Amino acid sequence: MKKIALIGCTGNIGGQVAEIVRAYPEQFCFSALACGKNTAALSALAKEFHPAHVMCEGEVFLADGVKRTHVMSELFGDCDVALIAAGGFAGLAYTLAAIEAGKEIALANKESLVCGGEIVMRRAKEKGVDIVPVDSEHSAIYQALGQRRDAKFARLVLTASGGPFLHKSKEELARVTAQDALRHPTWDMGAKITIDSATLLNKGYEVIEAKWLYGADYSQIDAIVHRESIVHSLVYFEDGAAIAQLGYPDMRIPIQLALTHPNRLPCSRFLKLEEIGALHFEQLPVDKFPCFSLAVEAGKEGGTCPAVLNGAGEEAVRAFLQGSIAFTQIAETIGDVLDALPRQHASCYEQLAEADRRAREAARRILYGK
Repeated sequence: MKKIALIGCTGNIGGQVAEIVRAYPEQFCFSALACGKNTAALSALAKEFHPAHVMCEGEVFLADGVKRTHVMSELFGDCDVALIAAGGFAGLAYTLAAIEAGKEIALANKESLVCGGEIVMRRAKEKGVDIVPVDSEHSAIYQALGQRRDAKFARLVLTASGGPFLHKSKEELARVTAQDALRHPTWDMGAKITIDSATLLNKGYEVIEAKWLYGADYSQIDAIVHRESIVHSLVYFEDGAAIAQLGYPDMRIPIQLALTHPNRLPCSRFLKLEEIGALHFEQLPVDKFPCFSLAVEAGKEGGTCPAVLNGAGEEAVRAFLQGSIAFTQIAETIGDVLDALPRQHASCYEQLAEADRRAREAARRILYGK
């Protein structure tokens, strides 16, 4: 039985991990559960699954035999795999702690590689830790490469749904609301990642992830719009062949594969091509969605720049969800913060955390004047 330490157990991904464990109780169990402030949901999960350890903010009511810990490393002491699904910059600390514990990582937290890719991948190599992607796009690439992150390729192509606003004009984008942005056309995701999908910031993040996961040069990574979200990404090889992974939009597939690889278990319904009809692809409209280019350029600059990008982005998205700014001001805020803060080298988590703090302070000054 594989023991899972699930970080971010009360979020969208965490809920789907719990579904998989319920479906295969003879295959999986939880050794640890961690969340932020949703202590009621954590209490229910702990009562159902009886992990050895839990971690959270605030009061939590636990079943007998479940121990609350405030020490991050204790979460990973008895697990076989650490599934990092915590949202935002906070997930990076958990990823690094799991690496130090020498545990295999199923990575659903984009920010671990966006903000700390160089540090994470270097330390994982030193510790002999395997990192298996949970993102649908990166799982697709992983599968196309034969479940080997070190396989040779010519190009990686990430597909994007385009979000709910793909064909809106710049003038129309300035008037969309948070409620509009949360209506994703094909995927059911948490609020932050849904907004990041609408701005295409999420796709820029995935370009940075691809660089670190597969040792790719930025010139080898492309992104293309695919509205149906059936082709989840593809890989080109030197001879011109392209291999893609197809399936209905269902995050349980990449989540489960990250837990069972190289083996597979029944999970989702089989794709029926005759029901889909035509598949469509079009160029990414980067001129209307500047968050994508901001992310890619920050990735190329490296150092603390991606952490600044992400910190500013988290604050700007929060302000948009609260109705404090317009949709188009998300990109403006990120750009202003990137322009305001110096580029610095980063060789440790503490430097990234400081860059994240400064980025949030700068973003709040721009957003709220304080």
